Amino acid sequence: MRVWRAGVELEPGRPQERALLALLLARAGQPVAVGEIVEVLWGGRPPDSAVNVVRRHVGALRRLLEPGLPARAAGRWLVRGAGGYQLVADGDSLDLLRFRALRAEARRAVAEGAPGRAMELFKAALSLWKQPAASGIPARARAHPVFDALDGEYLETVKEAADLALRAGVPEVVLSRLREAAVGSGLDEPLLARLILVLTATGRQSEALSTYRAVAARLAEELGIDPGPELREAHRTAARRPASTFPGTGTGTRTGVGTGPVTVAEEPSPEHDPADSHVTGPQVAALPVPAQLPHDLAAFTGRRAEMDEVLALLSGGTRPAETVVISAVGGMAGVGKTTLAVHWAHRVAERYPDGQLYVNLRGFDPSGAVLNPAEAVRGFLAALGVAPDRIPQGLDAQAALYRSLLAGRRFLVLLDNARDSDHVRPLLPGTPGCLAIVTSRNQLTALVAAHGAHSLTLHSLAADEAREFLIRRLGAGRVAAEPEAVAEIIALCAGLPLALACVAARAAAHPHFALADIAVELRQTHGSLDAFTRADTSADVGAVFSWSSRALSPGAGRLFRLLGLHPGPDVTAPAAAALAGVETRQARLLLSELARVHLINEHVPGRYAFHDLLRAYAAELAHTELGEAERREAVRRLFEHYLYTAHAAGLLIAPYADAIPLPPVPAGLLTEPLVDDGQALSWLTAEQPVLLAVIDAAATADPGSGGERLACMLVSCLERFFDRRGHWHGWATAQRTALDAALRLADPVLQAHALRGLGRVEGRLGLRDEAGAHLEQALELFTKTGDDVGRAYVHLSLGWEAEQRGDLPDGLRHDQRALELFRTTGQKAPLASALNAVGWDHAVLGQYAEALSHCLEAVAIQRELGDHVGEAATWDSIAYAHHRLGDHAQALIGYRNALALYRQAGVPAEEAGSLARIGDTHHATGDHEAARTAWQSALTLLTDLAHPDAERIRARLRRLDEPGDHA
Repeated sequence: MRVWRAGVELEPGRPQERALLALLLARAGQPVAVGEIVEVLWGGRPPDSAVNVVRRHVGALRRLLEPGLPARAAGRWLVRGAGGYQLVADGDSLDLLRFRALRAEARRAVAEGAPGRAMELFKAALSLWKQPAASGIPARARAHPVFDALDGEYLETVKEAADLALRAGVPEVVLSRLREAAVGSGLDEPLLARLILVLTATGRQSEALSTYRAVAARLAEELGIDPGPELREAHRTAARRPASTFPGTGTGTRTGVGTGPVTVAEEPSPEHDPADSHVTGPQVAALPVPAQLPHDLAAFTGRRAEMDEVLALLSGGTRPAETVVISAVGGMAGVGKTTLAVHWAHRVAERYPDGQLYVNLRGFDPSGAVLNPAEAVRGFLAALGVAPDRIPQGLDAQAALYRSLLAGRRFLVLLDNARDSDHVRPLLPGTPGCLAIVTSRNQLTALVAAHGAHSLTLHSLAADEAREFLIRRLGAGRVAAEPEAVAEIIALCAGLPLALACVAARAAAHPHFALADIAVELRQTHGSLDAFTRADTSADVGAVFSWSSRALSPGAGRLFRLLGLHPGPDVTAPAAAALAGVETRQARLLLSELARVHLINEHVPGRYAFHDLLRAYAAELAHTELGEAERREAVRRLFEHYLYTAHAAGLLIAPYADAIPLPPVPAGLLTEPLVDDGQALSWLTAEQPVLLAVIDAAATADPGSGGERLACMLVSCLERFFDRRGHWHGWATAQRTALDAALRLADPVLQAHALRGLGRVEGRLGLRDEAGAHLEQALELFTKTGDDVGRAYVHLSLGWEAEQRGDLPDGLRHDQRALELFRTTGQKAPLASALNAVGWDHAVLGQYAEALSHCLEAVAIQRELGDHVGEAATWDSIAYAHHRLGDHAQALIGYRNALALYRQAGVPAEEAGSLARIGDTHHATGDHEAARTAWQSALTLLTDLAHPDAERIRARLRRLDEPGDHA
């Protein structure tokens, strides 16, 4: 610790004065309670005169900072307030605050897809660290957790900078900093793993290997354990990968983050250990092993030449192609691209033991609901175990993280139904060892040119393969008995597998029908799907679908047409019942009838999806054969089904949320019967993609249809679900859609709710400036409309934002204003939440009596209401206050109350938080084994959740095993 005044370095006083100054600097901008100062200076044995000594030290520091200051004068820099003392500082006067500002700016640059700028900012931030924080103060004071936390901030920033440098291909810029950090970090395995990776990436392979051996020896000698998964994976990378092929350091076509080639995997290397293949890279503690491939078609037949071609890409002596693309001629649909791709993927899946990823990009979905690459990559990141709050902002940053996670591993990635090359580029792996299969109606020539992709064009089935296709479905005897009819059916279907499947399904359902009669019916039917008529043959695919649909019962035929109005991507029987205006049991029977003739596919139990060609046909029939009034009424029933079911689900998971009020449920409307919050969460999770599609479709519906208002209400119903599940990126997109719709309607009430929701999710995403601006706008609108409840909720959100910024007094001000408003509105549940928020603020500020008073009042209300989650949060605040007061027995009672309630409500992340704090309290009392047990339980939960706090608990457990920790 060093101090300057007017360019002259000062001696910061005696040891205790230096310790006090270090504590105030570490907490700059926040009041430090006198009790905490006493604890830092004397530990558990302060003298009777401790408070008076603290006052003398404060006076000495004031005079050091402001020479000539009269005795007992308040001073400008070191001020009294909130039961303690506060040092006034900013980024220009304190390097710690400057460091944090630069780090925040660097993270923002990463989120915005500017890795070069982010790297410079990280370098500038780290350059401010010359020694460990608070060097030169007494050892007992230096052992306080506040200084350990500063060291942790530094090490985490070094790791972030190393991860970025590896992704950006500039590992040399962090090597010296990593080496320095490793010297003083003990056995921080994640840090040492990054050092090994950076050494490898900069061509220092032998040093990387020797570093690993030295660390492994220390772990065995000092702790009696083997290296963890991150170190083992870094060692494998160093042992098997020359620097020129390390992610981000290639010298070929790679010019920046994420632009490297995508290669077909070679055979597994002999040293590859399958039992150890699912280990972490720089970003996460461990990777799950996703197995997302759709099921293989048992009746797959034909395509022998194509299968030989693609299988040959993964074998032989020549270097395999880097990306494999399956494309169809002239945008032809129904030719079997997905079926072949899935069959091929299953054939070779065992070669990719780290996982198989799949996504349907819906590039040609007739509803226009094309899957955005950002949504797809976020889905992959979730499958790879990345917690929502660790997913960066912006597609470029998300894609870079995705490629980093796949680097050095063996993954198969199947990207189905891509629109064009740009649609898939962010989803391609960035290093060798992975296989990417892409299907599209278009020939992805740009992908072939830029990435060396192997293009495979699928044509219609040849006559012999089409005949084999029918034999597999109808039997050899029936096909052999009518060769002319079979030949005509094949010709009328133009050899398209989708059309042949429809015909075969009808023929199989009626084994007594002659195939010749079926051929005659098919010839005489004229479909209207003009966009898919083959110009080069006499076949009309629409005729096949028309013939299949006319064979349906009237109810199934009507449902088929109506399903063309559904925004997708799939539908359940209750939703189909609402769409058709029938009972759920009848809808289920009609869907089964459609599935039997292959007009719809039950891709998972109870959920039905169209091939996009059939969806287009159904939509065309709906617009040509159903009147506008019938279509409008069906869509209204469908959207209201989702709205009112989502509203009921939202009330089950968050009974006291402030959602936009809905009109009474329309008479006769069918909704899902949900009885508890478990069912509600399951329904919301399964329907999330559909709900997002409904929001988009409703928001863009014809003016006057009520769609825009419905979209706003639906988003409001989903806020608590999005927040509880951590689906913040999808929530942000939905909130922006709702805000746009509310602005078009010029409805201040809807605008206020949309702005508040947008501010909340931006706060979750760390967008502090945007969150604050939108919450202030929401507050202004709620004030204008006279909605005191809305105002109060906004104040609570503003209080949370202030706390995240470190401005605790401002947070307390907002929370107190919310409390005042809720006392006047008479709403008990939010009143209790506000009481807890104010109590927590007081506890953090060291005002423990005020904290306990507010929190105990909150608990009484929450118990009366049966608000278990709210009560748990308040018990946690009570326990924190007791812990800070040194009453560890009462703290444990409070934390255990919180833990029991969180377990009862099924909130594992909060359960883990309570366990962690129980461990902290046991550790403070010297019961290290009890602390270990609690922390280990917390770690198990956090690891299952892929939660970023898991590493903090690991660090506590490591420190517990370090010599001298028990002293």
